[in-house]
Amino acid sequence: MLTNTSELPYSPTSRRTFLSQSGSGIGLSALSWLLHMDGRLGAEGAAKSLESPVAAKSPHHPAKANAVIEIFCPGGMSHVDTFDYKPILEKSHGKSFDSELAKQTFAGVGGTFAKSFWKFNKHGQCGKAISDLFPRLATMVDEIAFLPSMRNKSALHGPAMFMMNTGYVMPGFPTMGAWVTYGLGSESANLPAFVVLPDVRGLPPGGVLNWGSGFLPAIHQGTVFDPTPGRPPIQNLFPSKPMDKSKEAMAADFLFERNGAHRETRKADTILEARMASYELAARLQLSAPEAVDLSRESKFTKELYLLSDEDAGTFGIQCLLSRRLVERGVRFVQIFCGSENTSSKKIRPNWDSHEDIVRDHGYWGRILDSGCTALLMDLKARGLLETTLVICTTEFGRQPFLQGGNRGRDHNPGAFTSWMAGGGIRGGATYGSTDEVGLIAAESPCYSYDLHATALHLLGLDHEKLSYYHNGIPRRLTDIHGKVLSEILA
Repeated sequence: MLTNTSELPYSPTSRRTFLSQSGSGIGLSALSWLLHMDGRLGAEGAAKSLESPVAAKSPHHPAKANAVIEIFCPGGMSHVDTFDYKPILEKSHGKSFDSELAKQTFAGVGGTFAKSFWKFNKHGQCGKAISDLFPRLATMVDEIAFLPSMRNKSALHGPAMFMMNTGYVMPGFPTMGAWVTYGLGSESANLPAFVVLPDVRGLPPGGVLNWGSGFLPAIHQGTVFDPTPGRPPIQNLFPSKPMDKSKEAMAADFLFERNGAHRETRKADTILEARMASYELAARLQLSAPEAVDLSRESKFTKELYLLSDEDAGTFGIQCLLSRRLVERGVRFVQIFCGSENTSSKKIRPNWDSHEDIVRDHGYWGRILDSGCTALLMDLKARGLLETTLVICTTEFGRQPFLQGGNRGRDHNPGAFTSWMAGGGIRGGATYGSTDEVGLIAAESPCYSYDLHATALHLLGLDHEKLSYYHNGIPRRLTDIHGKVLSEILA
């Protein structure tokens, strides 16, 4: 029997020597973590450090889903051109509207009523009408539950996105991904619990606050992975220049000692705790992240399914495929953005905000979303992952049933839009709520982010009324003081 560490085949010293000689590129953070794992700070210090703030936790009740993939379409997808068929608009096309409706406009004078720019057809056993903008997704309607009666409290992109992600139009509140990891922890020791895959064109309206942790411990904020082909998935994960290995080892010992002492006097500083935990995770990510994002291991069929070689749809296909690979490896919450912040430098708008020409902009983004979403649902189902993975697709608000002035676009409409959910305990083919006859406002069973979030948490085994955090004298919740589980769409 081995009786002391000098008899171990891989002692702390020999492992450090191996790292110095291997040329593997594992930098100071990796070496620091390994030294920590070897107990260089003593048993007591190591035990404290190993108490992970994102360790897996038990849910409130049995869960149907253990992971979430949320696809966010910033800019405001037009529900009346996608998922919410309104025959009356075909009869009213080109006619003037009630002057009171002009008060609903956001960016200019309202024009005439306009029918959908795409034809609607019924699909699946459920008979759900979907526009021809989504021919592939239409084949999956029996897996999807639609929420056409969604509403938002703001017509501004930033605040509306904050509400859909945090439940509040103001910035500074935790996002759903942060709440989920706070409530359930992580299933992976080598990957972040909450991963964000922004559009390759840039960040969405509101920027990084869309995956922030707010007043929750900072460790629960999302970790951004770069889906751009040929670029490292995480910036600054590897050192830009090799270090002197003998000095690196000495610095590692000193770093852990000082970090530990610094933390002991600042136990309430969650940002410090998160930063230290991120360094430890960085060490593991140097080994796990390259493998997790290595799409070369995927089959030719899978690559073709996600249209990875397509100039326009390929980048979103990468995001969707990466999300499947991440949940396979235990990532709890993956957030994908199909579109970025508005700019005036592009001929086609970089998101769904189609004020000027909805055929141009929605036509471009519709094909991208259609191919990626469909591939993801099909892939998850074929691998047996759809049953335990909740897929959510949403936007921040809808668009008006009339044109914006003389343009071929539509203005913002916070009064109605459509979100959908699939997998993870959802009853496919269901529809909850409806809008009025022209799609102006949610009429039957109006929903807000509170209800979508309450339902998602419920499927993950979390009671939205019990998942709270005491902040500034108030027990805060993702659903504030609102929200109900939409039992009508549960399997």
